[in-house]
Amino acid sequence: MNTHTRTLSPGHRSVDEITGSRRMRRMRKADWSRRLVQENRLTVDDLIWPIFVIEGTNRREEIAAMPGVYRMSLDLAVKEAEGAARLGIPAIATFPNVEMSLRDQTGSHILDPDNIINKASRAIKAAVPEIGIITDAALDPFTSHGHDGILRDGIIVNDETVAQVAAAAVGQAAAGADIIAPSDMMDGRIGAIRQALDANGFQDVAIMSYATKFASAFYGPYREAVGTAGLLKGDKKTYYIDHANSDEAVREAEQDLAEGADMLMVKPGLPYLDIIRRLKDEFRVPTFAYQVSGEYAMIRAAAANGWIDGERAMLESLLAFKRAGCDGILTYFAPQVAALLRG
Repeated sequence: MNTHTRTLSPGHRSVDEITGSRRMRRMRKADWSRRLVQENRLTVDDLIWPIFVIEGTNRREEIAAMPGVYRMSLDLAVKEAEGAARLGIPAIATFPNVEMSLRDQTGSHILDPDNIINKASRAIKAAVPEIGIITDAALDPFTSHGHDGILRDGIIVNDETVAQVAAAAVGQAAAGADIIAPSDMMDGRIGAIRQALDANGFQDVAIMSYATKFASAFYGPYREAVGTAGLLKGDKKTYYIDHANSDEAVREAEQDLAEGADMLMVKPGLPYLDIIRRLKDEFRVPTFAYQVSGEYAMIRAAAANGWIDGERAMLESLLAFKRAGCDGILTYFAPQVAALLRG
């Protein structure tokens, strides 16, 4: 008797009778058929690589909480950008670790045309003009208190911060940034940045809005990377979104698009796949996710302990972003993934 039509037991219907002959495993039976019907694919074109830059020459500092990730001086950052371009990675996002002597209550060093971020943009753009450069105009790496805005009497003041963030964005565009991605979550920042960029002749510089940046526990290793972990007093709940709220995230995204954002970003990533899907369905605009430092560190730590297959978990986590609707992902895994995807 054909096993496909055999009854389960006397008096019970066969599997074909139960399923109406719709056997879902037919297209899973072989590698070729699984590939043929795969709904989502991860490619090198989906990757944005965040890197950390520091002053000096030939300096590479390991970040303990992010194995395999380093702070790099500009000469090394340029070499890494050249390597990323050879792998086909479309863009990098630069983040600074600023010397403590240059940090103050207002983060004023972000306005210096020769700060480390602007120098990195100029150096990378000169050496690798074909790669996109994304910069963050938030103040936290430049403040002595680790907050994303100007601190006055224990309060992050919104409007004064917005003015400084917009001015910083113009400076970053002048240095060669292709996309400004402000992560500060101040009200009105997107509109102010768009207005400032346009007024200064940078109409072609795009804005990737951290439209939905949540008050999350997953940022810890990043704060070590940029040197704010020991500085931060209190938390950022007065300006980041409560992680319990999804309707609020949609309203934030809608506001940023109305103010001139070209792209939306969700941060963190994997714990917020539902937000990614909602934004993509609601607005149909380019949507990105940031697989943040805590997500990266968990995969690397579990893999180092032999608890998971690190390579498979890495690829599965990134494909989850594509399935949720992402057009691209900021991930510290980018070079490793790009090398795998290219063969």
